[in-house]
Amino acid sequence: MMRSWILPMLFVLCGSLVATGLTLRGSAGEGAAILLAFVLIAGVHSPLMFPRSIGATEAQRRSAADGRPVVFWRSGCKFCLRLRMRLGRDAHRLHWVDIWRDPAGAAAVREVCDGNETVPTVFVAGRPHINPDPGWVREQLCSSE
Repeated sequence: MMRSWILPMLFVLCGSLVATGLTLRGSAGEGAAILLAFVLIAGVHSPLMFPRSIGATEAQRRSAADGRPVVFWRSGCKFCLRLRMRLGRDAHRLHWVDIWRDPAGAAAVREVCDGNETVPTVFVAGRPHINPDPGWVREQLCSSE
């Protein structure tokens, strides 16, 4: 669970160090602006930016019941972030599995990615699609209704 927060914490730490240095040199306003920028970047790369994750087993069960795709992701992945941002509000209609929080999810991804944890991996109707185009994922979501 802590692994998902390493990158956001590093952003906040670096921002704090830079802001402290600027403040000590007499640029308190500039330091505050830098700190705010680093906190925003940390927020974007944190698990908070993604819909609530569930376990792989539960996601697969729900997907079988409602036909919606399952997205395996991890925080800090720029491709996962791109998918999440491009899906917008539709992202909440998918089932999200954080592979750093769910060992079964990580195993499912490694099984279809030749032993690698390549994300985002999207399962649609039980078939894996590695790093798919966000537009295509949105189409799959519409066709599952």
